[in-house]
Amino acid sequence: MDIAKILAQELEIQTWQTEAVIALIDEGNTIPFIARYRKEKHGSLNDEQLRNLSERLAYLRGLEERKAQVSASIEEQGKMTPELAKAIGEAMTLVALEDIYRPYKQKRRTRAMVAREKGLEPLADFILAQEADHPVEEEAEKYVSEEGAATVREAMDGARDIIAEIISDNADFRKGIRNNARNEGRIVSTAKDPDVKSVYEMYYDFSEKVSKMSGHRVLAVNRGEKEKILNVRLEVDTEKVCRYLAHFMIKKNNPYTTPVILAAIEDSYKRLIAPAIEREIRNELTEAAEEGAIKVFGKNLTQLLMAPPIAGQVVLGWDPAFRTGCKLAVVDETGKVLDTRVIYPTAPTNPAKIAEAKRTLKALISKYHVTLISCGNGTASRESEQIIVELLKEIPEKVQYVITNEAGASVYSASRLATEEFPNFDVGQRSAASIARRVQDPLAELVKIDPKSIGVGQYQHDMDQKKLGEALTGVVEDCVNHVGVDLNTASAPLMEYISGISKTLAKNIVSYRETNGRFNRRKDLLKVPKLGPKAFEQCAGFMRIPGGAEPLDNTAVHPESYGAAEALLAELGLDKAQLASGERKIRISNYPAMAEKLGIGEPTLRDIVAELQRPGRDPREDMPKPVLRSDVLDMKDLKVGMILKGTVRNVIDFGAFVDIGVHQDGLVHISRMTNKKFIKHPLEVVSVGDVVEVKVVSVDLEKKRIGLSMIL
Repeated sequence: MDIAKILAQELEIQTWQTEAVIALIDEGNTIPFIARYRKEKHGSLNDEQLRNLSERLAYLRGLEERKAQVSASIEEQGKMTPELAKAIGEAMTLVALEDIYRPYKQKRRTRAMVAREKGLEPLADFILAQEADHPVEEEAEKYVSEEGAATVREAMDGARDIIAEIISDNADFRKGIRNNARNEGRIVSTAKDPDVKSVYEMYYDFSEKVSKMSGHRVLAVNRGEKEKILNVRLEVDTEKVCRYLAHFMIKKNNPYTTPVILAAIEDSYKRLIAPAIEREIRNELTEAAEEGAIKVFGKNLTQLLMAPPIAGQVVLGWDPAFRTGCKLAVVDETGKVLDTRVIYPTAPTNPAKIAEAKRTLKALISKYHVTLISCGNGTASRESEQIIVELLKEIPEKVQYVITNEAGASVYSASRLATEEFPNFDVGQRSAASIARRVQDPLAELVKIDPKSIGVGQYQHDMDQKKLGEALTGVVEDCVNHVGVDLNTASAPLMEYISGISKTLAKNIVSYRETNGRFNRRKDLLKVPKLGPKAFEQCAGFMRIPGGAEPLDNTAVHPESYGAAEALLAELGLDKAQLASGERKIRISNYPAMAEKLGIGEPTLRDIVAELQRPGRDPREDMPKPVLRSDVLDMKDLKVGMILKGTVRNVIDFGAFVDIGVHQDGLVHISRMTNKKFIKHPLEVVSVGDVVEVKVVSVDLEKKRIGLSMIL
């Protein structure tokens, strides 16, 4: 199997590109490094293409390994034939390979094995030959003995069991039946108890073709089945399948053998084939649904991590609560915690407590010159927001507030990492600090939290956790490396996502920095214990040193390209020392000629030019800015037809949830997103963090549901 060629066809790229990427991966290069600094070698494939290629490469190599095991097993049995070897070589999936291997696989003791042990295989062969000129029962009498079958009925049943297993082990039959189930089968779900109220009521009497089943429905019925609320099955036209098998199994209409073979066909399908095919089809649906959900989760997570930082502000983080009080943390422009408090302004409402809370808030705002309040969106967020708005009207200072997605804050605040970072704080204080820092630098703060706990997915707890974890880790890696990190301020949890940096190396870098002071040059990284030339090659371009001895160290230009960058600056008559002084226009009339002159590839040249034009630029600057508020709406204030501005909080298969400032997010159904074109998925129109204008189309106060439309 030519893996490079197969990958090229699947990903619709050139074979030389797949060969180049495979070689780069095998050399130990990371995906972010390959994507950014080896563009010439692979033709500028992006991160997503490279990750897909890497995943498929692992699968196909695993398939090759399994093929070798299967071939060795069949060879050992002395049953290998040229036709079988060809079929194994051409198998493109593990399912197809296992179908071929099924007749040769060591099985648990089956009914057919027992029948063979009783010497009934010749009787099965007699039936399959379909040449009988007398009743099969008469032939079966020959096999009744002390060592064989006890009765004619037992002999007949044993022969049928052997024929049923022969049919079940036929790879072509399974392939045909599986394809029929994919194309014509239906997933049917019913309620175990129709009188029980649940969120799965729409699936109490549900049926949909396998080929049309959407991912979120697959995951929903799976969860309903797991929670023992639904019965779920694959429904296939059994008669049609049996006719299909009979077409191949019955060579002539022999009155003695045909009824026996038809009975064996029905038994084979119902007892041996159908349960396995149902498992396989449902597994396929689940895998496809999970893959789709993981992609949506990844896109949402990317948008959340790449939210632009609100820099240069002193932020008061507010972790809302009722009985235990609202935890506050004031952090300065660098994220350093200056003060923490607990106030009790929320229910049960007590005027004295509210007045005391406001005095505390006013004192903190005045003392630390707070300019922004970041309030978490969890329990008591609505009540906290009302207090904040009242407060802002009572103070002379110009302060705004923002409602921050606090998903995962409680997970972080109880983690070992938070304990190390804030050993003297309780979980509430840590959570408030995290909520404050999330608006200052969302990426740096959110990398401390397990991506699965950030709350921008759907059905994430029902998925293959290993696969989900790997995919989301890849998303975080891509985001961190796309932005880069400040080598002198980045935390170990942030740095360990950098290309080539392990947890141990991240800790070693921080430890070296604390012992020896700030890094002045990128190449000083080589002095860090256990950080060798390979790790330096992989990580250096993603580390930034603002104000260091080498101006290029504050750009994404890799040290291996410094010579080319300096030569380019000389060609353009620019001084390297001016790089820190802001943006500049660089015009190159002939990129191929300039690249050749500098001895680098054109993609590398274009990347260098982009960096020299905007040195130290944060790519998150181009993302939608958070909505800062100074007043509050109540759900009761909403009227159908109102036009509001909101922030997309989550995107799912059937729509998007938008925060319009009333504590309860509204749903924009996919059908109300655009009338300009047909869309298959909401991600074609919106992403997490987008600021959108929406129209209120329905308000249900009792169910706390808000219907929105982006078609104004």
